Amino acid sequence: MHFSLLKDAPAPTVESSLALLHQHPAIVAELGELFPLLDERTDHLTHPLDESVGWVHRVPLSVHARHTVRDILTAFGILKVGGSTYEQKGVFRDEHTNSDLFLVTLEKSARDYSPSTLYKDYAISPELFHWESQSGTAQQSPTGKRYIHHRERGGHILLFVRQRRTQEGRTTPYTFLGPADYVSHKGDRPISFVWRLHRAMPAAMFREAKVASG
Repeated sequence: MHFSLLKDAPAPTVESSLALLHQHPAIVAELGELFPLLDERTDHLTHPLDESVGWVHRVPLSVHARHTVRDILTAFGILKVGGSTYEQKGVFRDEHTNSDLFLVTLEKSARDYSPSTLYKDYAISPELFHWESQSGTAQQSPTGKRYIHHRERGGHILLFVRQRRTQEGRTTPYTFLGPADYVSHKGDRPISFVWRLHRAMPAAMFREAKVASG
């Protein structure tokens, strides 16, 4: 909430951020009216990540919900109020939960992405997703082995997908497709992976993601 509403405010802690918000009771009242309205407009169910994975961590994200990069990184403690910053990239590692976070943009343009980052990412079916690792990742590297053997090592692969980088002049949030398991891989630098989602993606999201496969 801080990074959505007050990201430019001089608030070094969550408590001071909330105190600043409560200095504006009209905004608080409007938010109280807005949240139920947004909930009514939801066109599909979402599922708390903690329940989906069955872990003891408290990561307040929901599978099939839409989350910004700041939402995602704050939920994992990678980004903190009044503290850390982050580099915009497609993969993040969270050691605390033993998770690899993949942030995927399906429609890539040469204007926004360099030739080395125009990865082939697309939905194969509502349950299967094709994803390419970063261009420097080799199968025998520690990162490559961690992806391939994540289940044996108790690791988690979490997929966040959006159709395009911006829409109507605003940065597009990611739809959280949730945890996925390794199915297969081939190639090197980058490695092409096929992942199986624990939950099939919503029909609307699958239609959008399928477009990227041509």
